[in-house]
Amino acid sequence: MTMFQGLNISASALTTQRLRMDVISSNMANVDTTRGKFVNGEWQPYTRKMVVTQANESSKFRNVLSHAMNSTSASSVGNGVKVTRIVEDKAPFKLVYNPEHPDANEEGYVQMPNVDPLKEMVDLMSATRSYEANVTVFNANKGMLMKALEIGK
Repeated sequence: MTMFQGLNISASALTTQRLRMDVISSNMANVDTTRGKFVNGEWQPYTRKMVVTQANESSKFRNVLSHAMNSTSASSVGNGVKVTRIVEDKAPFKLVYNPEHPDANEEGYVQMPNVDPLKEMVDLMSATRSYEANVTVFNANKGMLMKALEIGK
């Protein structure tokens, strides 16, 4: 493990959580958007987006080298997290009765986005807490590195 690997791991988590918060903010901003995208000549409501993450995997060379050196510590240390993609939620759109709405169908129902504000707020709180925890870890790691530098004085 290198001296800055802990900082790099926390930085990757901070970037990921910030992107999660951005996507959640976009979902909340479009909770009433009935014209999100144009598909086959018709407007479709905004579709909820979700962030998919996975652990950063170390390179195969690193794994082979650490195994050859009989060192399991290099392969047991994590490498942070990365966003693999942003996907659309497959949940059905909500139907709301509002016959005066310009996008209402013949029966008077309007397709509304599949965004649940309560679910988005819970996800936002989770992302915020994760972000705060990673800031704390980052600062603790930085403090330990500073103390290590003071040893040389």
